[in-house]
Amino acid sequence: MSDRPGHGPSGEDSRRRLAAALRPIITMAVASQLDDDAVIEAAEAIEAVGGRLAARAGPKRPRQQPDISREPQEFFPTSPIMGVANPIAPPVRVRVVDGVDGGYREIRAEAWFDYAYEGPPTCVHGGVIAETFDEVLGAANMVAGNPGMTGTLKVRYRKPTPLRTGLRIEARCLGRDGRKVHTWAGIYHGDLLTAEADGLFIEVQPSQFLAIAEGNVDSADPLMLEAIRAEAVRVGAASDVQGSVDPAELPSP
Repeated sequence: MSDRPGHGPSGEDSRRRLAAALRPIITMAVASQLDDDAVIEAAEAIEAVGGRLAARAGPKRPRQQPDISREPQEFFPTSPIMGVANPIAPPVRVRVVDGVDGGYREIRAEAWFDYAYEGPPTCVHGGVIAETFDEVLGAANMVAGNPGMTGTLKVRYRKPTPLRTGLRIEARCLGRDGRKVHTWAGIYHGDLLTAEADGLFIEVQPSQFLAIAEGNVDSADPLMLEAIRAEAVRVGAASDVQGSVDPAELPSP
């Protein structure tokens, strides 16, 4: 999957190009030795670009529901981990492989974390590793047909995970018990397992998703709300779903 124009759905190529252009600027701003004049010149130019964009910016654009018929790289195009249209994403590159012995399909990914993701010197920040696991585990559940929201994420940091080198990620859905979905993922540097995670995800009904989205009024997306509401109606939820959901059953957004 390329960041360059010509890839992805119509209307997204220009945003992917912008994101790709911003990533090296972010890295240089964090880590490169730059003289003050260069920094001030860059800041003034970027401030001017930001002003021009702000003058032409409308309200938040609609966010589409993930479409599991597409490649997993397209599930979350603006996410901070694998979103090719998000300049703060590395991005982690994901693909689907067949499961072992006819089991659930699985996720394989390649990652390269630059200096913007540094924690301990020369190593990937532990929080970045955790959010990477959260995202690839979620994608693994989706390709296995068991989507859900994160209930518990247990990360074991076995070895320091190095910056600026190719890393391999495996993620698989292990199975489900009612609404609970169990998933595992690992990050490898070569053949060395540097970190692994066990995730417990909770299947959330459309009515519950709608309750969560309607509760987050400051960031509510009207078109997304309509899509979630239509799905709730399609599966037979009551029209007034907000009052029909027990908040104690909802995972944290």
